[in-house]
Amino acid sequence: MVVNYHQQEPQRRLNNAMREVVKKEVLKLLHARIIYPVTHSDWVSPVQVVPKKGGMMVIENNKNELIPQRTVMGWRMCIDYQKLNTTKKNHFPLPFIDEMLERLVKHSFFCFLDGYSGYHQIPIHPNDQSKMTFTCLYGTYAY
Repeated sequence: MVVNYHQQEPQRRLNNAMREVVKKEVLKLLHARIIYPVTHSDWVSPVQVVPKKGGMMVIENNKNELIPQRTVMGWRMCIDYQKLNTTKKNHFPLPFIDEMLERLVKHSFFCFLDGYSGYHQIPIHPNDQSKMTFTCLYGTYAY
């Protein structure tokens, strides 16, 4: 059986507010030289805009019941790599969450690092950069 590992997904429709989120994120990543424009790739994934979750607030519904609801603090651009994830199984899976928690229980100090800087400091092997290609209204880019 021959498996085709090339996946090209079309762009998704976004409303004007979401387009602005994507534009700002693309410009920020370009300015930081984290992404670069590409003209062709066998792997192209679409961007998606999702809500940034904030705190919780309690609202009253029409039956006078109090319902907890998450507040949306803004929007975040994500890349939908679902098709890429279905092509080849990972030979180095993440450990189970209960195993990770057992290891953490022995420690009393924890540190949170800046997610943006930390996430984008992981280099992508040149052979795999084409698989990280994404498309949006403003072009096609790779990490």
